[in-house]
Amino acid sequence: MIEGMQIRDEACFDSTGQSLDELKAVNFLYGANASGKTTVSRIMANEDGYSQCGIDWSGGNRLEVHAYNKDFVEKNFNADSELHGIFTLGEKDEAAIQAITTAKEQLVEIDKDIAGKRKTLSGENGDAGKMADLKKLHGEFEDICWESKTRYDGYFKEAFAGVRDKKSKFKQKFVLEAEDRSAELCGLEDLKNQASTVFSSELRKELVIPPFLYDDLIGLESSSILMKTVVGKDDVDIAEMIKRLGNSDWVKEGLQYLEESSPNCPFCQQSTESAFAESLNEYFDESYTQDLNDIEQLKTNYDAYSTATSQRLQSIIDASPMFIDVEALKTQKDLIETRISANMRHIDRKKKEPSTSIVLEPLGEGLDEIAASISDANNKISAHNNTVDNIEVERSDLRAKIWRFVVDDAKASYENFEEDRRNLETAIASLEEAIDAKEKQKSDKENELQKLEQNITSIQPTIDSINKLLKSFGFYGFSLANSEKEGFYEIVRPGGDSAQGTLSEGERTFLTFLYFYHLLQGSVSESGITSDRIVVFDDPISSLDSDILFIVSSLIKGLIEKLRANTGYIRQIFVLTHNIYFHREVTFNKRRSADKVMKDETFWIVRKTEECSTIEKHETNPIKTSYELLWHEVRDPSRSPLTIQNALRRIIENYFKILGNINFDDIVDMFDGEEKLICGSLFSWINAGSHYVDDDLFVACDDQSVAKFLGVFRRIFEVSGHPAHYNMMMGISEDG
Repeated sequence: MIEGMQIRDEACFDSTGQSLDELKAVNFLYGANASGKTTVSRIMANEDGYSQCGIDWSGGNRLEVHAYNKDFVEKNFNADSELHGIFTLGEKDEAAIQAITTAKEQLVEIDKDIAGKRKTLSGENGDAGKMADLKKLHGEFEDICWESKTRYDGYFKEAFAGVRDKKSKFKQKFVLEAEDRSAELCGLEDLKNQASTVFSSELRKELVIPPFLYDDLIGLESSSILMKTVVGKDDVDIAEMIKRLGNSDWVKEGLQYLEESSPNCPFCQQSTESAFAESLNEYFDESYTQDLNDIEQLKTNYDAYSTATSQRLQSIIDASPMFIDVEALKTQKDLIETRISANMRHIDRKKKEPSTSIVLEPLGEGLDEIAASISDANNKISAHNNTVDNIEVERSDLRAKIWRFVVDDAKASYENFEEDRRNLETAIASLEEAIDAKEKQKSDKENELQKLEQNITSIQPTIDSINKLLKSFGFYGFSLANSEKEGFYEIVRPGGDSAQGTLSEGERTFLTFLYFYHLLQGSVSESGITSDRIVVFDDPISSLDSDILFIVSSLIKGLIEKLRANTGYIRQIFVLTHNIYFHREVTFNKRRSADKVMKDETFWIVRKTEECSTIEKHETNPIKTSYELLWHEVRDPSRSPLTIQNALRRIIENYFKILGNINFDDIVDMFDGEEKLICGSLFSWINAGSHYVDDDLFVACDDQSVAKFLGVFRRIFEVSGHPAHYNMMMGISEDG
């Protein structure tokens, strides 16, 4: 789910930007045309295409976003394009559907597990957890080191040269010196006296770069175990069978399952003889085990030697010595570390599949180049140092003594830091490994779900459903049919001719919406049908008359109710509109007390002022349900035959519930015949509390039926003793 988003430097949003935060399952955004609503929907639909904007995902899990906006209409409903078929799940194979449901539930649990581990690792937004603890630990130790620098800087700033300007650099130097501590330990007063003499001149020698040793690392590349095909004994009776299988690694891994399921085979569940297990154990003899140990030792050594090599290079880079091209060294170091990472993966593969022969990517040439550049730099440094007076020897010796004193002064803090650092890094590595394993498990489960969906999907149910809705809402001039191109639809007239380029704007808009509505319940491919998704409606009622406006709002409200009931695969809905009537209908909910925001929804206003858009959150529905607007619809001679029934119901509901103590049954009994049925239907809608379309519930009335409803509506006010209110709201004078 989207928890928040930031919009800046796009369309009419400036560089300061606007934010939507604490978003809920249902979110309504109202704004005039050109206020910036479509920009919001486009960012949600294509987050990666807007580098200056950002979306905050719950648990870091990004969901599919289905956006109904201008881009969707233009992409799917232009005159030259065919419509992708919408695949939905069949209903015949209950076992397959149950398997899909189970796989989805398992995916949810895996995602929860990953989110929990990520939260432990780095918190909700990457600013907490173990990673933050490690960062905080380094920061706290930097402060401790900096306190030492501050305490002694006035006496020994020459010894701190090169690391006095930044906490991190001083800490790095401190750690290096703490690992050495070979210099003589002297008292503070003694060191102060020596410094007043030794550092009296600005002349100083340049430190020679420590030897760059890497022979141990290079030597591992030729280890015989890498090319060795590690398998079991040939003279065991089961060896021939394993050879035919061609995968002794798989057999070895299966041993642990055999022990757990004994005496039955863990795979076929048939009974096995004890000799079978003995043969397997004999096949994987001590020689095989020793080879595995050699592989493990190789991995341990390679990791240790490569880490030491990287640390040596980083120390040189951090020191930025004279006569070394640090930027070139950084590039060389990155290349070496890339190859080291690849080799570690090769070794991991060898460990997992011992029978596989591998060749490590050579590091010698690159390391030789680095060693040559270091050697050249040291030659130049030696030449430089030869020009320095012998006093530099004393200065170097004094610097070492000063650093030994500073390190020893903070010895306890350093030891605590090192212990905590090791513990945190171990915990982080363990969490990262667990997350990687869970991600692999998630990928496997998604592949399983994809295969399950592909077996029971079809595009025909969508054709049938859309055509049924078109007819029920009075659209008889066109329908969907299967295209000659497999997996696609075409729009045809009753005679079979293509209607793709001849639809009216209203027909095109309504069909586009129905297509999108059904797409939310399926997919344009045979898989992905049950994936969780977020839905964005950006002005879905453009170019629609009032009849269809009500139908569209009702369909959307039906999706909202399903979301709230946690049925289906929609996890969050955004509705953006400029139409006050549509906003009124789609946001109406009788369960919302005093028009307060419900716990699972948010309301926003998008405005454009002085060429800049703003987004403002509201604690109530900013577009109020207007009692007067309902009466205006009743008074309007061009009223919609479909929506007038709902308007009458809403007026009666609002007015008589406000009065209270009204017995609706008594009012109904004051009518006879057909009028009694009409009156009862108006009040029954109040009791039912249903405000959205469901299947074929709503059918437009003709003018004669509307006149009957209006007549009964007026008489309800008369028989209940409230004709004055009716006359006032209808604009009828007492004389009229």
